[in-house]
Amino acid sequence: MIIDAHAHISETDYGNAELYLKQIKEAGIDQGVVVPGGMMDVRIMTEYIIGRKNPENLVPNNEYVQKSIKANPDVLRGYFCIDPHEANAANKLEQALRTGYKGLKLSPMTHQFSFSSKAIAELTELCGNYGYPVYTHVVYSPGASTVKFAALAKQFPKTNYILGHMGFGPADQDGLEAARELNNFFLETSTGNFLHIKEAVKKAGPRKIVFGSEFPLSHPAAEIKKILLLDLSDGDKERILGGNISLLLNLSSKEMVSRERVAKEGPVKEKSNQENIKQKGRVWWNGKG
Repeated sequence: MIIDAHAHISETDYGNAELYLKQIKEAGIDQGVVVPGGMMDVRIMTEYIIGRKNPENLVPNNEYVQKSIKANPDVLRGYFCIDPHEANAANKLEQALRTGYKGLKLSPMTHQFSFSSKAIAELTELCGNYGYPVYTHVVYSPGASTVKFAALAKQFPKTNYILGHMGFGPADQDGLEAARELNNFFLETSTGNFLHIKEAVKKAGPRKIVFGSEFPLSHPAAEIKKILLLDLSDGDKERILGGNISLLLNLSSKEMVSRERVAKEGPVKEKSNQENIKQKGRVWWNGKG
């Protein structure tokens, strides 16, 4: 089972759900975890990074994500994205988690917040209570740095944290150290360079690395190639390509079905054991290898 742990979908010609589904099929990927895109035009990403442009749309289109998941329930899972400054943000997140979302997506580049804020603490603690992870990228600012994100993981050890793109820049050592030291801190590989991914697997272990594509900025087939080129056992590659994220998202046996099996046998009808997969405050990786 291969799962792309991070992709953006939006109602655009370059990043819509139909194009994403086409690309992951071409790449041999079974499932994808999607978040709202379209808040920034990723084709001019550097303009936002250097501050020349501001995000055009601050409101995440969670409705499009939900609609896409509903249309492709055997393939797509979703994170709920919310502006932490929004009124009743925690209540909205809790409702989303109850209705099928698998975690929280934060966007400090768009929403300009600090990881040390009370709002972020409330949101991330809530995810831990439901047994779902927090995913975010980081930016080069004191409030939303890798160090601040790692501090949040230390503050709330019952919540799992996924650092997008392996951190800030081509070789974020703060992110790598956090993945080595903290049971609840993971690195997601999209747009990461091959050498840093290799070093992260060596130093933090394959159980702390999660494959992602960052569609539409990158093609899933290009991102998966970096994992396939690693000199690892089949079992370790399987962990990185799908096993780790499936456990972090608490996917049931019903949800862990490849598109090939669905095409051949039809949707799985077995009942999932919700008590086992909804363990509150569950941190899966225990450091035992």
